[in-house]
Amino acid sequence: MAGKKKTIIHVVGTGTIGEPLIGLLTHFGKDLGVDEVTFNKRTPLKTDRSKVVDLMRRGAKLSTEKEQFSGFEKLGIKPTFDTEEAINRATVVIDCTPSGAGLANKEKYYVKAAQAGGKAYIAQGSEFGFGKMYARGINDEALVPGEDKFIQVVSCNTHNLSALIKIFGTQGNTAPDNLVSADFVCMRRANDISQDDDFCASPEVGKHKDDQFGTHHARDAWHLYKTRGWDLKGLYSSALKLNTQFMHVVRFHVRVKKATSVDQLIKTIREDDRQALTFKKSSNQIFSFGRDHGFFGRILNQTIIPHETLSVSNGTDIRGFCFTSQDGNSLLSSVAGALWAIEPETYEKKIQCLKPFFFEEV
Repeated sequence: MAGKKKTIIHVVGTGTIGEPLIGLLTHFGKDLGVDEVTFNKRTPLKTDRSKVVDLMRRGAKLSTEKEQFSGFEKLGIKPTFDTEEAINRATVVIDCTPSGAGLANKEKYYVKAAQAGGKAYIAQGSEFGFGKMYARGINDEALVPGEDKFIQVVSCNTHNLSALIKIFGTQGNTAPDNLVSADFVCMRRANDISQDDDFCASPEVGKHKDDQFGTHHARDAWHLYKTRGWDLKGLYSSALKLNTQFMHVVRFHVRVKKATSVDQLIKTIREDDRQALTFKKSSNQIFSFGRDHGFFGRILNQTIIPHETLSVSNGTDIRGFCFTSQDGNSLLSSVAGALWAIEPETYEKKIQCLKPFFFEEV
């Protein structure tokens, strides 16, 4: 009798999402039901050697293009697989490459691998059109076993907007008609603390490229909820970059039909364990909490709301600020999507091992 086939998750990229994702999968592999973790690193760099060596020490196996083997070996690192081999043997592939690369990889590798029996291929928020949009706790019921092999985990700010729509606008995803409109201003960090490029010297406003939605954040939130069959009205977002490397901040104005109050909103937030409250009002304090208490420095909550900024006028206009937990919310959805693809019946239970990294209060 043949033995059980290995469950293998392959991560493409070792950047701000890829690196902590590989660490999370290796650390919790047994609890998550993952037998093997492999990862792809395209370029052999001395500056990245320590990172790659430590991920391998944790148990992950390296893959790269065949022509790059000698470059890694010169750094004292021996890859286990070439890129295509690692993809083809994986149960699930999670692509964490920069914008546009995931779509290119889909055409080059993933469609063929899916036809050969791979269960799912997951890309991150910048890869619009890659597959069905997904955010944990927002549209899990929209995923169709055996059909949704290509999944796009929405961006960290879209996670945040969607969570605000859920808890404030649609009464916990139960009443879409309660939402009248939702307007968001995404005040984005310039770049991650791990990145040297693209820092801005002063606040820099972004364009409204979409006549209906403003920026991609509201557009993607609309498409995310559309997978549930909902056509949410009045979604709009604006974005600007701030000269900080800590966290994104969102200012929101959600208008609803059913009257509510600040106390009721706080109660609603507390009832959803993927959202967090805080008395802190600066991104450096919240970022520091994540560094000290999160996994790989990440808070996995979808949004962090300083509840003293919440305001309700006329009973139906909800305003306030919140912080986006960087790529922590995307990490959660990436793992949840992978486990769902492997075994839809058990993923909810298995992912509970990550519960210690969700905080009721930050």
